[in-house]
Amino acid sequence: MKFLGRDGYNDLQLDIVGFLAILGESSVLVQSQVAALSWFFLLPRLVPAPQALIRTSRPERLEPTRGKVVGAYSGGNRDYVNHLAHLLHEGNSLPAYSVRCEKVTNTNGTSSDVKARTFGPITWLSILGCCMSIALLGIAIGLNDGFALVAILALSSLSTLVGIGNRWSLRLKKRKANRVVPPSDVVLNYPNGSFLIIKCDENTARQLYWHPEECEYMVGSTAYRAISLCGTLILMFGVICLGNATLNLQVGFAVSYIILNAAYWVVAALPAKWNWDLSYYHVERIEYEGPEQMESFTEALWKAIAITQTAHWVNVGSIAPISKAWDNWIKEAELEAKEAPAVWDEKGDTIRAFPKWDYNAALTRHFHDASYKV
Repeated sequence: MKFLGRDGYNDLQLDIVGFLAILGESSVLVQSQVAALSWFFLLPRLVPAPQALIRTSRPERLEPTRGKVVGAYSGGNRDYVNHLAHLLHEGNSLPAYSVRCEKVTNTNGTSSDVKARTFGPITWLSILGCCMSIALLGIAIGLNDGFALVAILALSSLSTLVGIGNRWSLRLKKRKANRVVPPSDVVLNYPNGSFLIIKCDENTARQLYWHPEECEYMVGSTAYRAISLCGTLILMFGVICLGNATLNLQVGFAVSYIILNAAYWVVAALPAKWNWDLSYYHVERIEYEGPEQMESFTEALWKAIAITQTAHWVNVGSIAPISKAWDNWIKEAELEAKEAPAVWDEKGDTIRAFPKWDYNAALTRHFHDASYKV
């Protein structure tokens, strides 16, 4: 069985190598937003699927996560969890029907310190792509391959051009008024029935949970559309030149894009938190006796009510099923949580004991109540 003809290596056909330059769109998109926060994003370099960064419109905010955010005492309610809050608390690590309590405080610095990690995984991707551009540029000059030289310059400058169009900064808003407000504790409820109780001040609550994480771009919408148009033309021109490069350079491009696609895929599979510098916020776990994961939604809800010592947020966020039985159970749970509150230590960072109440028996009693009606 033969794969190559009489001329051997020279019979190898790589005219399709241009398609390798536009493969891997999903792995590029998944990290493009945080990557555009870093100045390394402007490096001239090879990028797999650069068309993924040439969009008709840019995201106005970071993508939120499914879940509910409810003010434990304030009455605030959101049907989504902000992106940074989800990363900070590692919401993906919460098992079903688990209850976790954490305290969030600000470290020394300003909210502008929330940024992309300087030397995170995405930074090394930019450096890798830049090194490959330099290597291919040197080979193209050494082999006197004009088409390859133009292809490298076009495709590498494209990353800088679209980087300028997508470059943005994050501005977390602060509270301006000084009026007295209720305690700012927040409850996060995820679709898997888990609860995360956050103790924080008003500024932290607004930055992480209430205000949208808006993207302030370096260039306006009109300039961005012009950049997108130029980027599209440069991409097409670069791919055409790439298809007319000599075989040696096409092999070099093919190997480079295969390595880059693999690297982007690996980084996309890593935890998203690794790409962010969230050291501005300090998260402290509040421990309590017993396991973190409960056996049922009812037990998890009761434990969350006992920690907050109120069930007001349950009604505001429509956390529990809507029925008379559940309404009566929630009222009784709040009463039990207030009459025999959870015992905290002096520092307020450990819950020593919870109220002794048979939440299952209470719910069964309310469901069997003769006056119960849906």
